[in-house]
This record gives sequence, C-alpha cells and structure tokens, in this order.
Amino acid sequence: MALELWETLKESITVYTGLSPATFFTVVALGLALYYVVSELFGPSPQAHYQRNRASEEEVQPLPPPVQLGEITKDELKSYDGTDPKKPLLMAIKGQIYDVSQSRMFYGPGGPYALFAGKDASRALAKMSFEDKDLTADLTGLGVFELEALQDWEYKFMSKYVKVGTIKQTVPVTDESTASGTAESTEAVGGDAKPAEDAPSESVAAEPKEIPAVGDADKE
Repeated sequence: MALELWETLKESITVYTGLSPATFFTVVALGLALYYVVSELFGPSPQAHYQRNRASEEEVQPLPPPVQLGEITKDELKSYDGTDPKKPLLMAIKGQIYDVSQSRMFYGPGGPYALFAGKDASRALAKMSFEDKDLTADLTGLGVFELEALQDWEYKFMSKYVKVGTIKQTVPVTDESTASGTAESTEAVGGDAKPAEDAPSESVAAEPKEIPAVGDADKE
C-alpha cells in the first residue's frame, strides 16, 4: 500500500512540475534552508519578540476603577487630557465630568477627538466643530437641532462612561460686593435722613422773640 502511494506521488510530481522526484525534493530542501537563513538574519530577535509580547500584555491590562473627583475647576480639568498616562482621561459635557479612559484611542493623544479631552466642549459637540473658538461650554445662540445633537451626546456618555465629578461654576464676587455695598449705603442714607425729617426745623426752633420798643422801655 505504501509502495503504491509512493509511486503515485512520484508520477504526480513528474506530471505537475516536470521535475524528477529527486530534483523536486532537492529544490524543496534548498527553499526551506534559504527561508531559515533569511529569518535568522533579518527576523526579530527572541528578546524583541519577548518585549513585544510583554508590551501587548501591558496594553490589555484592565483599567483602574474611576476615581471620584468631586467639584473641580476648568483649569484643573485640563491636566486630565491624556498627556499624563498616570492620570485618567476625562471629558465634560454640560458641566458633568466623565471618565473616558476606556476610549483612549478616540479621546487620547493622537485620537480623532483628542482636542475635546480635558475640556467641557459642549458647544463643539453640539455643532460637531473642531475649531478652537467652539471648545467651550457656552451654548449661547445654538439652534434646536444642535441642542438635540448635544443631548444625544450626553445620553451616550451617561450610558457608557462613569461620571466622576462636576465643573465648579465661578461666580464673580465683585458685583455682589458692589451691590451689597450700594444697598448698605442706601440704608445708611435713609436712616440718617429719617431722623432729620422728624427733627424740628431751625426756623421753628430759632423763632425770634418780640423786642420791646425803646420808648416803652424808658417808660417802664
């Protein structure tokens, strides 16, 4: 049986390649030897192969759980734009901050949406704009369709990412202090003026007395 298979194989080699069986196996052996030599000369070293496998293992390591930051300022949020690999990758929509570290390929450095990271870019998301002037949370002047698009983005982030904080809203103190100071001064003026209204006028207090005539005085 084995002999018949060998004879059939030799005939097939001769028919399909035009070479004798000995020549065919010699060519195959030379090809394998050449492939082995080229692989040893130009292929990656075992150390490089080990380093590549180790890097791949590090990439697939699970991400740390999101850390709740509470209320932070816009300037503090900028430090979470992905440039520091030790910090989470954060992004805000309508003042709500989300951890988007699991989508670093999109929002991290080099990603298509990297310019949104570390910011509240609600206006840019609503308009799907990549201009610097739109990288803000200001929604003034947006149309109905743009606001609906922003709402869709917010629903997507709420369902996919973990909310880790909010952006602190800064209220100008100068206006309040000025208003309070004005109110206090108004009250002070009113308080001083009221007693003045109740007090007797100088004309009444200093009403002149009748002076007797000289002649009458001599008679007395």
